[in-house]
Amino acid sequence: MPETPVNQLTEAEARAELSRLAQTISAANRAYHTLDAPEISDADYDAMKRRNAAIEARFPALKRGDSPSDQVGGALSEGFGKIRHAVPMLSLENAFAPEDVADFDDRVRKYLNLPPEAPLAFTAEPKIDGLSLTLRYEDGRLTQAATRGDGEEGENVTENARTIADIPQQVAGAPAVMEVRGEVYMSHADFAALNARQAARGDKTFANPRNAAAGSLRQLDARITAARPLRFFAYAWGELSSPLADTQTEAIARFTAMGFPTNPLTRLCDGPGALLATYREIEARRATLGYDIDGVVYKVNDLALQRRLGFRSTTPRWAIAHKFPAELAWTRLEAIDIQVGRTGALSPVARLLPVTVGGVVVSNATLHNEDYIAGRNAKGEPIRDGKDIRPGDWVQVYRAGDVIPKIADVDLSRRNIDAQPYVFPHLCPECGSEAIREEGDAVRRCTGGLICPAQAVERLKHFVSRAAFDIEGLGAKQVEAFFADPVLAIREPADIFTLAARDAANPLQKLRNRDGWGERSATNLFAAIEARRTIALNRLIFALGIRHVGEAAATLLAQHYGSWAAFERAMTAATVGDGPEWADLLAIDGVGAVLATSVVTAFHQPAERASIDRLVALLTVEDVARRGPVESPVAGKTVVFTGTLERMTRAEAKARAEALGAKVAGSVSAKTDLVVAGPGAGSKAKAAEGLGVTVIDEAGWLALIGGA
Repeated sequence: MPETPVNQLTEAEARAELSRLAQTISAANRAYHTLDAPEISDADYDAMKRRNAAIEARFPALKRGDSPSDQVGGALSEGFGKIRHAVPMLSLENAFAPEDVADFDDRVRKYLNLPPEAPLAFTAEPKIDGLSLTLRYEDGRLTQAATRGDGEEGENVTENARTIADIPQQVAGAPAVMEVRGEVYMSHADFAALNARQAARGDKTFANPRNAAAGSLRQLDARITAARPLRFFAYAWGELSSPLADTQTEAIARFTAMGFPTNPLTRLCDGPGALLATYREIEARRATLGYDIDGVVYKVNDLALQRRLGFRSTTPRWAIAHKFPAELAWTRLEAIDIQVGRTGALSPVARLLPVTVGGVVVSNATLHNEDYIAGRNAKGEPIRDGKDIRPGDWVQVYRAGDVIPKIADVDLSRRNIDAQPYVFPHLCPECGSEAIREEGDAVRRCTGGLICPAQAVERLKHFVSRAAFDIEGLGAKQVEAFFADPVLAIREPADIFTLAARDAANPLQKLRNRDGWGERSATNLFAAIEARRTIALNRLIFALGIRHVGEAAATLLAQHYGSWAAFERAMTAATVGDGPEWADLLAIDGVGAVLATSVVTAFHQPAERASIDRLVALLTVEDVARRGPVESPVAGKTVVFTGTLERMTRAEAKARAEALGAKVAGSVSAKTDLVVAGPGAGSKAKAAEGLGVTVIDEAGWLALIGGA
């Protein structure tokens, strides 16, 4: 939908939108990566990520601690052991238009200081729409297989992977240690046959091949996986004891020689023009491939250049995914439902007459917020030519990939004459509390807080999630059941840690007497809860479910304060907008005023504070050490680069400094430790001299960092 251009946003609008984007993208990550149940389209997700990045670029001071720019994948599923990746499994930056591909080539050249006429080869290959998998081989034998997970840790699916015929159990000619990475997928024909078998048995059918592949690989019983027709393409690698080759194409050829399936449509291209030609070729063949792809991936072919280009926080600089356009369909809007989230946000959901869009049956769509339904943006300007959305309307459904879409347009010629405009509720449909919309916020929120059952349940689900307390056997379904149970009620986090005692006090209503529970499962649950009485500070802060506080922000707070006592004391003493504690909180790199306000406010709300205190009284909170220093001459120092660097680009110098533990700043202040000044250095060098900050040239910088 048309949105306010980023360059026209006010600071307040930008702050509100970053908040909305962080929440929406986080929910989308969990739905896609953890639950195998996507709720928004790939196109919508990509657009939100791009807009989030653009807003952060214009308002860097507003970047949130839980910024989607710093996140990869989603939380791990319950039921599997965890495997930490020796080399992180990152996502790819996306391209959507020819100019994006040209920009990619231009960025790579600038980073490497290559002129436009210098040769630079890329590979282009289909982007398989499946589930990422890494396979570890030691002395040629498959020893371990893991999903991507959150990029740092994945699920241990070794036994399941062994059942896939495309995956060799042993390979010849491999390095002593070799991690092969690729995509598990299901062909269209196999998917149709699987769904037919599922339907014949009365079992649940799958929405699309990607979900079928993901669900099949992540079975706790490997025999089920073995019965599913899974396939595999290899296209990358992780840890290696020795290099595979000098180029991407040679490495893929080596995989092929070892017996791994590799995609035959992979091409070597000499620039943006050849990349786009390959994109058009693959796109034209898309419908006849027999498996789902959602774009084309471009990679720098020279592996030495890949190493030099390195990585951003979540994506490599040497690769990009060129996505295919979205798809459209028309259907009838049956109803608009309101869902209430953990932070009280009222989210409208379109219930649709089921329609097939690009081979997937769609029955739900996001409607974003009340402005979107009314046909306007947050500034009151018209979208969709001002057409509102009403129940009973025929709507155009916009979808890309395999996920739930959004409504793009309305056909007024088919609107019923008695159709009434949709009135967005001003009362929470769950608890009846007033739902208010703060100035600058696109979302209306329930004010019920802890008395709102929807918020309470969602906060409890968040509390027991993987990145929080991660209590084995206490997932979303169990939380809902315990919340509704009048005897063993779990209404707030502290109730989880009194469950065993309350269960023992009710001999006739013991947990083991309830449907789905027995002596063993109840005992295991109580043991799992007991094991989580000791929790790391960062996980506790994240688990509290304070608005705007994601995993990254929780870690920043934990590393700054170190202990719960220090954190609790500081938040209790802090006053929003004033005082030393407030200033200290804002001084944390990555913590802005919105996040800080949210944390301080949580500790000053009587009901919420009482709930926190009841919880912490039942726990042992482990201190978190401040981030250990990197062993380098510039670790912990603030460095400013100014002027022209002649032996490396500015981007490469910054990346190198940050990798060595330095903080790179854009301006000189009393906190600056070192200024690296090249030819043409002006005001920054003078400012450094005036402040007594050490100034060195590029040669001095390289001598200082040496081989570090």
